[in-house]
Amino acid sequence: MSSATGKQIRLNRLIQKETNSAIICAIDHGMTSPIFLSGLYDTQARVREAIAGGANVLMLGRGTAKLTAQHFARDTSLAFMLTASAAGLPSGAVVTPIGSVEEALRIGADAVVVYVALAGENEPDMIRYTSDVAEACDALGMPFIAEAEYPNAYQSLDDMATSLGVEYLMRNARLCAELGADIVKVNWSGDADSFGDIVRATGKPVVLAGGSRISDLELLIRMEQAHAVGTIGCSVGRNIFQHEDPQAMTRSISRIFRENWSAKTAHEELVETLQSGSSSAK
Repeated sequence: MSSATGKQIRLNRLIQKETNSAIICAIDHGMTSPIFLSGLYDTQARVREAIAGGANVLMLGRGTAKLTAQHFARDTSLAFMLTASAAGLPSGAVVTPIGSVEEALRIGADAVVVYVALAGENEPDMIRYTSDVAEACDALGMPFIAEAEYPNAYQSLDDMATSLGVEYLMRNARLCAELGADIVKVNWSGDADSFGDIVRATGKPVVLAGGSRISDLELLIRMEQAHAVGTIGCSVGRNIFQHEDPQAMTRSISRIFRENWSAKTAHEELVETLQSGSSSAK
């Protein structure tokens, strides 16, 4: 079997064919956040809830992958993190390689993930590393998810948009695509028109990054707008695992990408679920 065949089989699990969607829950923040986030205390519960809500991909580091391996079924994929962030530095995040494509294959992953932070002094190294990972992925049949995001994932999007803006995201996303990423994760650019431009410039499947905690309705509106301009899904962390009902929140996001619900309708169902205190409603 060629490496291209292996990559396609794994991509078929990452992107649900019937709906052309990927709902990713990112639970790697223990390796990136400058502070510990309380939603990570019971990681196994968060993984179970995200899967029950409709997430078909979990983005994890090696320790969490081992801890939660029993929750992965045939239709649930592991996206294995190859980077961590020295997020506590005053200058912002410095990406640090922590794993390999070979390790991802050994533990049964369907993708590897690299956080791509540009505009810093180490940009040449970042570009070179991203290229090296893409080359290894092509050789070994592993899909590559590149996170084309602002350099500091824990600064507000408004602040980063002011200092770097849409052009940074578009350049980063296109660079990741040209280096060989199969799926590109991108921060919200502020409006549907500019995000649509990024999707078109990327030319590869794009997923929207959830970013910092915002209101449920605001998040769902972003998801609806991103979906309308061609985004195939999302990669959400804090807005799921920090939520009072991670399963219900994941379900609301899934409704938008897989059932074409409006943000308003998905939010109404979410509010009803929260008020009833039950996530079992379908």
